[in-house]
Amino acid sequence: MKKIEQMNIENECNIALTKAKKKNKSILFSYTEQLNNIDPLSFYSSAKTLFQGERFFWKVPNDEMIIVGLGSTQTFKTEVEEDRFDYIDKEWNQLIQDAHIYNPFDVQGTGPVIFGGFSFDPLSMKESEWAPFNNALFHLPKLMLVINKQEVFFTINILCNSDDHLGILNHHLKIQREILETKFSKGKNSNIKQEHEMNRQEWVDSVAEVVDLLKKDSQLNKVVMARKMNIEFNDKIAAENVLENLWEEQHESYIFSLETVDRCFTGASPERLIKKNGDAILSACLAGSIKRGNTISEDESLGETLFNDVKNRHEHQLVVSMIAEVIRKYCRNVNIPEIPTIMKMRDIQHLFTPVNGTIKDDQISIFPLVKDLHPTPAMGGVPTNEALQIIRDKEKMDRGFYASPIGWVDYRGNGEFAVAIRSGLIKENEAFLYAGCGVVSDSIPEDEYFETKIKFRPMLRALGGKKL
Repeated sequence: MKKIEQMNIENECNIALTKAKKKNKSILFSYTEQLNNIDPLSFYSSAKTLFQGERFFWKVPNDEMIIVGLGSTQTFKTEVEEDRFDYIDKEWNQLIQDAHIYNPFDVQGTGPVIFGGFSFDPLSMKESEWAPFNNALFHLPKLMLVINKQEVFFTINILCNSDDHLGILNHHLKIQREILETKFSKGKNSNIKQEHEMNRQEWVDSVAEVVDLLKKDSQLNKVVMARKMNIEFNDKIAAENVLENLWEEQHESYIFSLETVDRCFTGASPERLIKKNGDAILSACLAGSIKRGNTISEDESLGETLFNDVKNRHEHQLVVSMIAEVIRKYCRNVNIPEIPTIMKMRDIQHLFTPVNGTIKDDQISIFPLVKDLHPTPAMGGVPTNEALQIIRDKEKMDRGFYASPIGWVDYRGNGEFAVAIRSGLIKENEAFLYAGCGVVSDSIPEDEYFETKIKFRPMLRALGGKKL
């Protein structure tokens, strides 16, 4: 670090310390500078020893935004149920209200940022693998790398107490230098000991029961049923290797990773839930799917079949209607195409409709929109409350953060959340993978089972497993 930059950050830190002493309480000091190009995977992986259990990673499909966080200056988590979105919103606002923030850049995602997610359903059964995530979990990182449209920014976040000194700042700067000088070296993937599709026949039977419920109840339109598989490895799984594999194999997706304690929730989702940049709001409707073809002509034929399929178009329209209702609640100038297009991923293709609008009140944070959008009919069903109760009764598992909102929010109110599908939970030498499908009255249980097999593939491949 240049001498003039060292003097500047020390001066800003002293201002924060003075403020903390005057208020007689801890305040956040956040300092952002611009750097030369840095490899985000190297940054994430180089801190494995120092910050394992307190790292996160985020990449959007077009690579315009990459965020990597190391350590946790403050962790926000809660076991409250319906109010978990409001709780995180309130706690985050309270922290930044008195913060001393040095950020001369008018770039979204720079300055202090929290990253995390929410549980899918706080009222569902609880399983031990998800216990450390609570019903909401967000990290404010100690060190953060942001790559926005190829510009690189680095942020240090420190909680300053009234009796602190510059020693803690210099400690952060020393770690920063060490990490930035470390080169990424991908290790060996762990060997798989056993793959186990959990309760296959029981799940197929449950889907059949849901189909019967849908046929009997005209008010019930759709229920999304998910299942999981468990993979055991001979050695501890290196989360950074899985992330690297997702980067290489699912680069057109939202790639994310969120650690806590000895666990890492990671995946490559094709689906944006909501993005807020100033007064601009973007969302997406993704529902209805079919496999990819082995040839260009077969692939195009399958896409045409999907586009013209009555069941999938109905399923997609349920999502469009719900998301449109929420976006119109908060926005003006809402734009929604009348017909969907086909989104092609590596293993699967989906019906896709983008939604955008201009927010009516730019003082509203992104959290109320996340709260109202979750779960979309693509993840829960229609009507929502009835579908959720059937999921609790029939799935017999804890989705945890699977199919939930995961993303980031900065101190200016900008942010973005994806729907955490095509994902898995890593715990030492075990991985739990999740996949779901939309069930309607004319669904065929075995077909839905096959659809979930396709949706397991991205994470299974990233872990080194065989193709289902």
